[in-house]
Amino acid sequence: MTQTPEVPQAGAQVEEVLTQVRNFRDVGGLPTVDGRRLREGVLFRSGHLAHATEADAQFLGGLGLHTIFDFRNAADIRLEGPDVELPGVRNVNIPLTDPADGAEFWRMVRDGELDQLQEILGDGKAADRMTQTYRSIILTRTADHSRVLHEIADGSVPVLMHCAAGKDRAGLSIAVTLLALGVEPDAVAADYLESNAAHRRYRVRRSENSAAGMSEEVMALLAPLFDARAEYLRAALETIESTWGSTETYLKEGLKLSEETRERMRARMLTGS
Repeated sequence: MTQTPEVPQAGAQVEEVLTQVRNFRDVGGLPTVDGRRLREGVLFRSGHLAHATEADAQFLGGLGLHTIFDFRNAADIRLEGPDVELPGVRNVNIPLTDPADGAEFWRMVRDGELDQLQEILGDGKAADRMTQTYRSIILTRTADHSRVLHEIADGSVPVLMHCAAGKDRAGLSIAVTLLALGVEPDAVAADYLESNAAHRRYRVRRSENSAAGMSEEVMALLAPLFDARAEYLRAALETIESTWGSTETYLKEGLKLSEETRERMRARMLTGS
């Protein structure tokens, strides 16, 4: 008889369970400012599921997921492919960047075109690019983040959020979710930075026609794009403060979250009183 895979507890070596899904983790256990904790088994994050093996899919199918939010855009999906289908799980695609963003850029990465990459990423431009992306998502995707949080409040849990690498678009969406739940800011930042672990990082596929490939020069230019840096998340949080004045106002006015909606989120996702 086939047994449903056990869901590892926080801190378990999930990388040994999932072979073709990067950056997967249960976000459960994080503390809130009022002394509660995020339940385990209700909020997951990862990189894309396009290359999931049969065993990976079996594991994911055993999580009891209600909804998967896929924040990739059309160019991402063309590059890696659609997610594997998990029976009984609702898959919702909400692109958090424009449909064609990244298509030409990732072609240059895969082909190792050093001169062009140097021009667009060198001299601090890569880090600036990331900072601006984080600010832009916060400013321009309020309706999308609002939709995600309202669906969670309405019962779309357990939930898995992912993008391509599970670091930026998913990382921001997880952070916004945690802020709405009242998770301690230091814990929000600590979870975000976990994406830096070597086994969690996005795998760049290399073109066979590439002369430079993944040379040291190319990888050095790409490093700021693949890092989860505190300065990126800080830029997002500072954008919230400078635009709305406070996180509470951002949640109430920017994301249209009522206190009743947030309380329903807390009831579904937090432990303790």
